[in-house]
Amino acid sequence: MEKIIIEARVNELATRQGNPHVPFLPAEIIADAKACYDAGASIVHFHGRNADGTPSHDPNFYLETNAGIRAQSDILIHPTLGYVANDADAKGRFAAIEEMMKSADTAPDFAPMDTGSVNVDWWNPTEGKYDTTELIYKNSTGTLMYFAERIRHYNLTPYLVSWNVSFTRQIEQFLKMGVLDAPAYVCFCMTDEIIFAGHPGTEAGLDAHTAFLPPEFETVWTVVNYKGDLFELTEKIIRQGGHISIGLGDYAYMDGARHMTNAEVIAKVADQARSLGREPATVAETRRILNIKTPRIAA
Repeated sequence: MEKIIIEARVNELATRQGNPHVPFLPAEIIADAKACYDAGASIVHFHGRNADGTPSHDPNFYLETNAGIRAQSDILIHPTLGYVANDADAKGRFAAIEEMMKSADTAPDFAPMDTGSVNVDWWNPTEGKYDTTELIYKNSTGTLMYFAERIRHYNLTPYLVSWNVSFTRQIEQFLKMGVLDAPAYVCFCMTDEIIFAGHPGTEAGLDAHTAFLPPEFETVWTVVNYKGDLFELTEKIIRQGGHISIGLGDYAYMDGARHMTNAEVIAKVADQARSLGREPATVAETRRILNIKTPRIAA
């Protein structure tokens, strides 16, 4: 079987109450990226955070972090556009990427596109009610087309996030229009426990996703379980030829009573994949599988 792409999702918007190893600051993310690379990851995804864990959209955060990651390994870099924490217009949401593209030392390899809109309010299972009621992750068709144009301009690879079937159907239309090129790298975002915007992190939830991949276009798919334990699905993903995106940003992984580090989570995935006959893809192999091009640096 084809080698497996493992992506380390090191922090997202996770707090340290669940796991104290969640990295916030550039130096912490840089160290985690290298440790995850050594453990078998070929991609690292991260969000800008302040020292207190609140989101940071400062382009300088990404410039410092990307340059530090680049100095230590050739792991592929996948930054965020800010998720629901960044409610700027399309140009404002992409502004940090524009700054990153001014130098080869800070340029990423991917830019994300969540190909639809969805309610992402947080459920409180203890109290049986929502803690938030107005969190809408808004990605209009026009906004997505703007992202796609800028991503193509810089020779980056679109990281296409599908929270449910409607997102995948939007991807198919963009491929038909030529807004996106094949192979399309699609991340199925399962959600569990406190967010219900995506398919549940179950075999049925994953099967519902893969059933709607457009058959007339080449696609490569990976899986996330946001706020859920992806290890409940990793064997199925590995056996079916999918890829895995995982880390403390999504779930406070434990090894018995001990909190795991991001690198330990990645090593566990790599060991399981090897046991099932799939070696972790190197960076060079990941570039080939996804047809990743050399980023075009801004003039």
